[in-house]
Amino acid sequence: MMFSSRKILYLVLAILLFRPVFSLAQAPPVPAPPGQADLDALKRTAPRVFLDCDYCDLDYIKTEITFVNYVRDRKEAQIHILFTYLSTGGGGLEYTMAFSGQQEFQGQDDVQKYVADRTQTEEETRAGIVRVLKMGLIRYVAKTPIGGKIGIVFQPGVKPTSVSDKWNFWVFNLRLRTSSSGEQSTHSKYLYGSLSANRTTPEWKIRTSLYVSKNSSGYTYEGTTIDSSSDSKSFSGMLAKSLGEHWSAGAYISAYTSTYSNIKLSLTAAPALEYDLFPYAQSTRRQLTFLYRLNYKPTSYLEETIYDERSESLWTESLTISLGLKEKWGSISMELEGAHYFHDFSKNHVTVYGSLSLRLWKGLSFDVYGSYSMIHDQLSLPKGGATLEEVLLSRKMLETDYSLYLSIGLSYAFGSIYSNVVNPRFGEGGSSYYSY
Repeated sequence: MMFSSRKILYLVLAILLFRPVFSLAQAPPVPAPPGQADLDALKRTAPRVFLDCDYCDLDYIKTEITFVNYVRDRKEAQIHILFTYLSTGGGGLEYTMAFSGQQEFQGQDDVQKYVADRTQTEEETRAGIVRVLKMGLIRYVAKTPIGGKIGIVFQPGVKPTSVSDKWNFWVFNLRLRTSSSGEQSTHSKYLYGSLSANRTTPEWKIRTSLYVSKNSSGYTYEGTTIDSSSDSKSFSGMLAKSLGEHWSAGAYISAYTSTYSNIKLSLTAAPALEYDLFPYAQSTRRQLTFLYRLNYKPTSYLEETIYDERSESLWTESLTISLGLKEKWGSISMELEGAHYFHDFSKNHVTVYGSLSLRLWKGLSFDVYGSYSMIHDQLSLPKGGATLEEVLLSRKMLETDYSLYLSIGLSYAFGSIYSNVVNPRFGEGGSSYYSY
């Protein structure tokens, strides 16, 4: 049988392409370096760790801390590490790492903290978290055979000196953002700007913010062009004074204008009182707060309302109950808020919000999020109603008795319990980096 020159060329190319594969398949196994077998056996005795953190760079942690075994299921772990965080007065984050011993380490718990300054880069932040994690893990690793391979290095730091803060704990943030998009028959523009000034000390908490936003869009269909725009501006301020481990007192002030809500100008002044059933020091793990506000609201409207008002000054009161728990089995967040006007108690609203994340069994997890509002206090609804374009483009608030949202999810992972290996090839189906 005769072969054409093209077939011969294909045959040669196939041999060249697959030769490395055949060579690898026939090559004898490479012997492990001296002592590697002993080290691998020792690594198998290392503590099993479950990292309970949704925002951490897990690949980085596994690469930097190799003297433990990482598992996917918290019940298989000997050490459960729960991460929580709070914002600091300087605009940074305080990360809390709660170490919980399980199985043979039962009852051996610990807490480590790391504070990331707002000027730190992502690399500095994750390196700092890893350093604190290592310190927390040493007490457990030292009780296992692999502890004999651990060395401790002391890095002298700068001597403590008195700190002079020329800003007196004030932190300022300025944000500007704009975007534009379009096609042949549509276009839209968006502009947003905000300025905040905050001050936090152990006794006082001050928050102020100012923002402006503007949206405009246009649509062309069969020779007809529809232009639409909306804008809003807002100022808000909050002052809180610590009254101990459970109580706080303070006040809110705000100013608001919105074409969507038919608000020409709305002002609010509200003294407030809060009680936390748990000490505030435990707020990263658990809190149950009761916040009461008494509000005075003078308001003027862009258009006459359905109640024939162009302006009015009213008193309202509100109570907000918030529950937050984060434990090894999952997390719960719930909030119940109710408010009413004093001139007419039928003008009121009640809002319930909740989220639940549960680890039911090994790799089985259940998540649910939902909110529901009963709305009977839309005093700013314009008397003239809304046009079809305004309804379709969501440019005016519409009358409603309720709002509802619900999301339910179930996930299950099974297979090997270990997750030590880090392989960045071909990425992760997207960015392989996490932002804190």
